[in-house]
Order: sequence, then C-alpha cells, then structure tokens
Amino acid sequence: MSNSSKAVVSFIVGAAVGVAVGYFLNSDKKDELVEKLKGQSEKLKEKWRKRKDQFHDELENELA
Repeated sequence: MSNSSKAVVSFIVGAAVGVAVGYFLNSDKKDELVEKLKGQSEKLKEKWRKRKDQFHDELENELA
C-alpha cells in the first residue's frame, strides 16, 4: 500500500472515530457512557493499586 493510500485510510478511520465520539457526546446516552467509563476506570485503578502493593511486598521480601 502506498503512502497516499495509507493517508486516505488513516483519514477515513479518524473521521469515523470523530463522528462516533461526537454522536455519543451529543446523545442522551452520554451520561450513561460517562458513568460506565468512570466505573471501569475506578476498577482499573484499584486493580493496579493491588498489583503495585503486591509487587512492593514481594520486592521487600526478596530484599530482606
């Protein structure tokens, strides 16, 4: 695929993503989507905190 073909495909994909984001931000489901994303981000934060703490404890045990 040539560089110009890649650029056209990239533009089309970017435009499609932009349209989808714009649609959701202007729809009635925006609040529902935002709440779901907040919930998921909190779950991910907690998961990473637990893994960080576990890693920290394991590291302390190895160094002790």
